[in-house]
Amino acid sequence: MRFILPAFLLLFSASAEPKIRSFHVDYEFVFNDYKPDVSAEMWVPLPHSDDYQIIKNLQIRSNARYEVKTAADGNVMAHIRLDYPVDATPNLLVSFDAERKEHLHSRLDGKAHLEKDDDPKVLAQYLKPDRLVPIDGKIRQWAQEVVDQAHAKTDLEMARAIYNHVVATVKYDKTGKGWGRGDIYYACEERRGNCTDFHAIFIGYARAMGIPARFAIGLPLPADRGEGKIAGYHCWAEFYAKGIGWVPVDASEGAKNPAKRDYFFGAHDENRIELSKGRDVILAPAQQGEPLNYFVYPYVEVAGKPVAVGWEVSYKDKP
Repeated sequence: MRFILPAFLLLFSASAEPKIRSFHVDYEFVFNDYKPDVSAEMWVPLPHSDDYQIIKNLQIRSNARYEVKTAADGNVMAHIRLDYPVDATPNLLVSFDAERKEHLHSRLDGKAHLEKDDDPKVLAQYLKPDRLVPIDGKIRQWAQEVVDQAHAKTDLEMARAIYNHVVATVKYDKTGKGWGRGDIYYACEERRGNCTDFHAIFIGYARAMGIPARFAIGLPLPADRGEGKIAGYHCWAEFYAKGIGWVPVDASEGAKNPAKRDYFFGAHDENRIELSKGRDVILAPAQQGEPLNYFVYPYVEVAGKPVAVGWEVSYKDKP
């Protein structure tokens, strides 16, 4: 029996009109325990405009000199370099207005197709392993078992089978140790974690089946409009299906909201803002430490060593 897409997806693009959310964000950072007689550097992720978010009135206020840089995957950041002596503890405030549009994929009904697929050489980079998402024999075996059980053949069918498997077998659970790193072996063995762990499995299994998949991370907003603090991050994924293009997926939200499991295969809601893409992130200019597992919070090196930094994010919806 062949894997069949839910009827919801067959009507998805034809009936839905993307929702749009407009809001203001303040993202503030302060060095912790900084000694003015020691050199330091800080990198802060900055939002970017794309097809699904428009950034306006971006302002950066700091008592230290900074520069804006762009690294791989189009990741934009503010970079501060401090050479001693420094009179005051450096701080930085990033504020911006954002208009985020719901990402609803338009070619999941099998009726419309791309005229031309993306360059295979470009797509190939999204088949490569990450440090915590290896594509080895065991991962290939587990992925193959999932798609075989679903009798999935096409890219879209295999991706849906993997998504169904992840949301049905992994619990959103941030207790204990090990969660939050996006370690595919931890997530597969413990069957729990947060968004990074869910998407480690989805991306790893998709790549193991020859389906390009990529990672993005940013800030979540409560669905209810208003204002307040944003306590953590959120991440999501996309996969590339031949003839269809890049398809949005949010497996952790699908697991947390069973009534919206169909929705989050093929959609990202408007309650988020993207800050960066990719894992094993190299900053600009490059940090002295190891590549970052992901880049959503400020990263600081003092005398070339990573140190903690304080941060606070607030948002306010616009009419």
